[in-house]
Amino acid sequence: MQAASTSTSIAVGKFCGGYWQQSRRPLTSLAFVTPLLVFYELGVIWLGPRAMRNGADVWLRQLLDLLGFSQYFLLPLLTLGLLAGWHYVTREPWRISPSVLYTKLTECVLLALALVVIARIQANLQALVTREAPPAVLHAALGTTLQSVFRRWVSFLGAGIYEELLFRLMMVPLLAQLLRWCGCRATWSWAGAALLSSLFFAAAHHVGALGEPFQWYAFLFRATAGLFFAALFLYRGFGIAAGTHAAYDMLVGLF
Repeated sequence: MQAASTSTSIAVGKFCGGYWQQSRRPLTSLAFVTPLLVFYELGVIWLGPRAMRNGADVWLRQLLDLLGFSQYFLLPLLTLGLLAGWHYVTREPWRISPSVLYTKLTECVLLALALVVIARIQANLQALVTREAPPAVLHAALGTTLQSVFRRWVSFLGAGIYEELLFRLMMVPLLAQLLRWCGCRATWSWAGAALLSSLFFAAAHHVGALGEPFQWYAFLFRATAGLFFAALFLYRGFGIAAGTHAAYDMLVGLF
């Protein structure tokens, strides 16, 4: 009995260690994000003018248009190509375990639940300070019709992928490199990049014609969420950050 227990513990330890390493690989993020990205892009095409695009998606496509690249599927292809190129540079094995992808999905849901708890705690703390009722959730309800539910879920997937692409995968390394050029040490450069990208992420929701009116609670919570996603990106990889972001939006939309 003791030998069986020991062998089980060793097997679990090997799986956890292997999962921690494999789930961080860009290749695993590529395999994890691809079906989400396909569902989002096909959903947007099917919805047509009724589709709800997030700001990061719109801004990235506008940038490509300015550069002379207006092909619709170029942005998702560049996203997948960036992850594939990143994995190639790491020289990691080109192998993926299906069990890692299933476990990764579970991790994203659990992390999204943790962020929901953080949001509720921050709302209650603000209520104690301002002596007002806790602010409402940051997303509108899903709606009652099947089409409205589908439209919101498509938008949640797009936000998870393209906001993490812009503010984490692209912005964090760039800001970290800029801080290194300014003389910061490596650790402080990454920490500063995480903080700055989180502030940009929070501010972006209040910019432009479709931006929300500025509220301190919304801004501070999104800055906190940005730090949360940045930490996931740095320690758990792009796939976990994008999946957790999308899962959080869905949980908030549901409840």
